[in-house]
Amino acid sequence: MILGVPKEIKNNENRVAITPAGIREFNKRGHHVYIQTTAGVESGFSDEVFEQAGAKILPDIESVYQSAEMIMKVKEPIEQEYNLIKDNQLVFTYFHFASYRPLTEAMINSGAICLAYETVEKTDGSLPLLVPMSEVAGRMSIQEGAKYLEKPCGGRGILLGGVPGVRPAKVMILGGGVVGTHAAKMAAGLGADVTILDISLPRLRYLADIMPANVNTYMSSEYNIRELLSSHDLVVGAVLIPGAKAPHLITRDMLKLMRPGTVLIDVAVDQGGCIETCKPTTHENPTYVVDDILHYCVANMPGAVPYTSTLALTNATLPYALQLADLGWEQACRTNLELMKGLNIVRGQVVYEGVAAAFDLPFKHQTLVV
Repeated sequence: MILGVPKEIKNNENRVAITPAGIREFNKRGHHVYIQTTAGVESGFSDEVFEQAGAKILPDIESVYQSAEMIMKVKEPIEQEYNLIKDNQLVFTYFHFASYRPLTEAMINSGAICLAYETVEKTDGSLPLLVPMSEVAGRMSIQEGAKYLEKPCGGRGILLGGVPGVRPAKVMILGGGVVGTHAAKMAAGLGADVTILDISLPRLRYLADIMPANVNTYMSSEYNIRELLSSHDLVVGAVLIPGAKAPHLITRDMLKLMRPGTVLIDVAVDQGGCIETCKPTTHENPTYVVDDILHYCVANMPGAVPYTSTLALTNATLPYALQLADLGWEQACRTNLELMKGLNIVRGQVVYEGVAAAFDLPFKHQTLVV
């Protein structure tokens, strides 16, 4: 199979979808890897390194899409890529369809097979290709939150961990999954006073058992969220419903409960955001203010640390990508039900229920198209 790896063109997206080690694994199995020139430079991988590993370097993005049977990317295709995707071409990347109808419609019209990293799912319900970037984003949310709490950045002027004689900042985390857990660990490690909310009592019991003493657990409800907002300095939205739009846990009217300079970081922005006033931003212009509340809603947070992120992501995606190349997507999905659940759109048909529900589109079960 011919694997194509284009250069990411989303604003300030510096990751690349494969490493030299991954190229060698594809070559050992008789596959070919075509990579757009300079695709890996921002992640620390030169064209020469990729060539030495066995890749063929192509001069432009059009050549990559035209040559490849399978496209492997990091972020969803953006508008200038829509017409490059071919009928029956397999595209393996983060799609987050439920947050953006134009992308969904474009991929339906393309006739491609769209297999989404974020909905590949194990039997225990875990999401192995979302986990590594959720780990990065969770940790980064606190790193960025600490920065934007500084007065020159628009925040309240609070040091996250405080100092002796001065209380630390209060951090509220909505969601106790991978993002929320890593955010809580980072915030706690910096000395903040942390509250993590979730709707699952077993999950809260687990978190209460593993977290340090400065992390408190709380049942998530609208009443409890409203009660806490007035006393917290940094709020991290870390809610995920796999493949579907995130619910709004913080509504516009709740902003008036917060103190001016409170920082909101919505890690769920890729799936529509769990904060009503959330809108996607970029690393170039990461923040905006609504009702004196600072919003940070960068849709590709891990893109700011591309070396770490590229290695972490490809550690997870490579085994699945090799299965797709070795067996072809249909046989691979029949053999591996984790991959089957990654199918979102197949030759014009929506086969992931959360995507169909988000836009009231016809739905066809995945097993009927494989």
